[in-house]
Amino acid sequence: MTNRIAILGSTGSIGKTLIEIIKKDKKNFKIELLVANKNHQELLKQAKFFNVKNIIITNKKSYSELKKKKISDIKILNNFNSIDHILKKRLDYVMSSITGISGLEPTLKIIKHTKKIAIANKESIICGWHLIKKDIDKYKTLFIPVDSEHFSIFYALKGNNIKNIEKIYLTASGGPLNKISKKKFKNIKISQAIKHPNWKMGKKISIDSATLMNKVFEIIEAKKIFNLSYNKLDILVHPSSYIHAITKFNDGMIKIILHDTNMKIPIFNSLYENNDKNIKTDKLNLKKLNYLNLKKVNREKFPSINLIKKLQDKDTLLETIIVLANDELVNLFLLKKINFNDIVNTLLKLIEMKDVKKYRQKRPGNLKTIIALNDFIRKKINKIINKYD
Repeated sequence: MTNRIAILGSTGSIGKTLIEIIKKDKKNFKIELLVANKNHQELLKQAKFFNVKNIIITNKKSYSELKKKKISDIKILNNFNSIDHILKKRLDYVMSSITGISGLEPTLKIIKHTKKIAIANKESIICGWHLIKKDIDKYKTLFIPVDSEHFSIFYALKGNNIKNIEKIYLTASGGPLNKISKKKFKNIKISQAIKHPNWKMGKKISIDSATLMNKVFEIIEAKKIFNLSYNKLDILVHPSSYIHAITKFNDGMIKIILHDTNMKIPIFNSLYENNDKNIKTDKLNLKKLNYLNLKKVNREKFPSINLIKKLQDKDTLLETIIVLANDELVNLFLLKKINFNDIVNTLLKLIEMKDVKKYRQKRPGNLKTIIALNDFIRKKINKIINKYD
């Protein structure tokens, strides 16, 4: 049976990996929709290869470039307003991997149109999980997390009850700056911050790995996805990235989930869950197993981890603010308007401001509320940054 799918963020690292998996099994898939932001050339190449009839390119300049080509057999759109018209029959699988908060709206729009959704967008889960959960329950859509850590927890929990969890440990490689002295952080260049030792990732997530903000996000995600309290979650530094999650149960049993440092594995399993499909992977790495080198995080070197102590078990807008602020600060670092240390230092300063602090007691609202908060936070950050100049 042919599986009908859509890929939101098909030209990013997650989307490209999924495309490569599907290429090897092309006859069993029909891609109904591809979505990208700027890379219109890659998007068009993908659409032609898979004979896709509908594509969305959100960047206006890229959209104009595509429209100039006057392609008659592909419907080219610039927004998500037509999803209901495009997807008249329910899909079998959707990958949602658009980066940033801009990934939330299309995720919410497409849930009702698919039997299964795999989400690889931290911002959507953190800022809009209450909205996502409501829709996946309403439309009986199966949700699978794609981040290697959360997929590992998902995998470990098969046949187990969440109530039986004593503690979950997420692992962090320590990122590209793990062996660099904290004294040198101020002068870290973009090229250093994005040079991850284990994973091939985009610039944004690589910098989040360098500050360890990605682990803060993953703790928040795990809390939301698996409905856990923060005291049941912790982080261990594990430079080789072989182990992805350790789950300790109340009965004394411990599950350690490990796999190669290759996102193809969780993506493949999200696509072929419960199917008799095989993926070629490396042999068991005894060298890594014999030297796991697990350690607690150095909080002085990576102060972003201290943000977790400020979070409450009840959902508040503080989690959303942390994501939105970090998104803007990383962008400013990439634009060379702030230095590396400013990313976390400015964020810590921002959440203590009087007109921001009040959001710690407010519950997350609808999509419009989140977008409005995003505009507010970006303006606040740019005011702070302007004082640095």
